[in-house]
Amino acid sequence: MTSNAKLDEQVALFRRAGDHAVSMIARVPVDSFESPALGTWTVRMLVGHISRSFVTVIDYTARPAARQDIATSADYYLATANLVDPASVDERAARAADALGDRPADVIPDLRDRAVATAGSIGDPLIQTIAGGMRLSDYLPTRIFELAVHSIDLARATGQPDTLPAEVAFSAQALAAAIADRRGDAQTLLLALTGRAPLPAGFSVV
Repeated sequence: MTSNAKLDEQVALFRRAGDHAVSMIARVPVDSFESPALGTWTVRMLVGHISRSFVTVIDYTARPAARQDIATSADYYLATANLVDPASVDERAARAADALGDRPADVIPDLRDRAVATAGSIGDPLIQTIAGGMRLSDYLPTRIFELAVHSIDLARATGQPDTLPAEVAFSAQALAAAIADRRGDAQTLLLALTGRAPLPAGFSVV
């Protein structure tokens, strides 16, 4: 697959994942945004974190990288594992939540549209991410993954159906398997998926 074809595929999946997240956020009652959602996060903070899947695409595409440090989407997660502490993630989620104002559902669609339009209009450049330089076409699957996983979190927190679009679920699942492989956990995951052994307690690829 050529770089442009790969990018076109990832932009389409990013749009599909974004559309799904936006539709779920639109159904959150206004008086539910301060309700518990995920760990110490409120629904508002979770939605703020979801918004960062769009904001980082907008921001990073404006920051060209001089070299490629990250070769694959899975490598991005390995690289960021030791760079980001939970407190900083919480802080960014809180700031993102504040930036959405009183009506997050009115702000999120614009962020989605800007991110998708930008990703689909600049080729496949090297962009500077928190983990280093990488191709946009390799960064977008990480945003699809985040949108997929946190859309499920939002669904569970707000009592909505948690069924993802099939192609979005497949993309996220494929990246999760690739991360497990890069972590040396491919056999552990294979045994669990084929019903031969349970996953270890607390197992996660991220």
